[in-house]
Amino acid sequence: MINRVHLESQWRREALRTNLWLVPTAEVVVAALLFLTTWELDRAAYRGDLTLPSFVISGTADAARQILTAIAAALITVVGVVFSITIVTLTLASTQFGPRMLRNFIRDRSTQLTLGTFVGTFVYAILALISIGPGTHGDFVPHLSITCCLVLVLADLAVLIYFIHHIAVSIQLPLVIASIAAELSQAIEAGAGMPQGGGPGRGPSAAELNARLDEAGVPVTAPTSGYLQFVRHRSLVRIADQLDAVIRLDHRPGHFLVQGHRLATVWPPEAAPAVARSFARAHLTGPSRTLAQDISFAVDQLVEIAIRALSTAVNDTFTALACIDWLGEGLCRIARSWQPDPVHRDADGQIRVITQPVGYERLVQRSFEKIRQAGAGMPAVLIRQLDALAEIMAATRTPGQRVVLLAQAEMIDRQSAATVTEPADQADVHRRYLAVLAAHAARQ
Repeated sequence: MINRVHLESQWRREALRTNLWLVPTAEVVVAALLFLTTWELDRAAYRGDLTLPSFVISGTADAARQILTAIAAALITVVGVVFSITIVTLTLASTQFGPRMLRNFIRDRSTQLTLGTFVGTFVYAILALISIGPGTHGDFVPHLSITCCLVLVLADLAVLIYFIHHIAVSIQLPLVIASIAAELSQAIEAGAGMPQGGGPGRGPSAAELNARLDEAGVPVTAPTSGYLQFVRHRSLVRIADQLDAVIRLDHRPGHFLVQGHRLATVWPPEAAPAVARSFARAHLTGPSRTLAQDISFAVDQLVEIAIRALSTAVNDTFTALACIDWLGEGLCRIARSWQPDPVHRDADGQIRVITQPVGYERLVQRSFEKIRQAGAGMPAVLIRQLDALAEIMAATRTPGQRVVLLAQAEMIDRQSAATVTEPADQADVHRRYLAVLAAHAARQ
């Protein structure tokens, strides 16, 4: 139950994080509140109720208007130029390791804070500008607000320098790959051995319920097209419990749904209409995949970078090798702890929801097959894949896991014999294959 709550809160955080409006909006609100505070102090000083410190800037209303107008114009110009250059840079960089770099740019907190800082200062300067006007004791000039605005401009300069450094660092491939690998590790920890709640197992088994669903189940169709991003399993369990039904999800997060096609199967048939009406509140679809419940998405991101690096247009073997290293590290974690449970039970222990979790075998295949195909005839890539398989073999827990790895190693060895022309290179690859066999024998 704790991990399911964590996954749902993780999806909410991801949805709120992947935008460029939330943090800037919050900073604009803070800037407005700050202005109201300094404005009240300026009004009190204007009435003679308090004396401002000597460091507060003084001057005429015209001078104040000129200062604030110059600040506002400079800020909005800097925002436009900096972010235009940044997006151009990231667009060029994304051609090397995929368009998802732009998504990382959007969800990056430093980017959001930088945008919010500049926009917040701009709003503060505009509010201070419009507050200047005639009063009972002559023109009202918000001296404290102007001083505070200048301090904010100095802070903006520091933020600008940091942001330029951050962008220069964040577009470097090793850091991009490491950040994706860190997201993969988080997804593994969130989903590994996830308890499905409910009491001790009672009622029909999953195999028996699957047989009933195959024989007499009624399909529930997808209301909209898009990628399945998140499933609220607790809501589905509650719905099925109320209707004394069983729901089998025929798709998992990351799959593309076509409107009107099967999304789930419900048994008994009479419960299907009520489940269909409630299903919209229990799942979310969107135009792209997310990491909240889709562990294979992080694997696919690393694979995409690797096969782009191996393309003739890029020809960056070392980037592909780095991706293989991080994929091997993630699969070691998966081999040790990935135990997805396909069933979700109610409080009485009855199976109410049956899912289709991605299995260990499929994750291994996704991690190795496309890179192996793209690396045909490249001994360095094949050797590094076999080294990774040997490392994963040492972390396996069951014979079934090791059989999957052996199958991948055999395919790599056969591909080496078929595509590597240099006999010495073939021998190097075959030695690594024998090391995988030795690691397998050591685990038996």
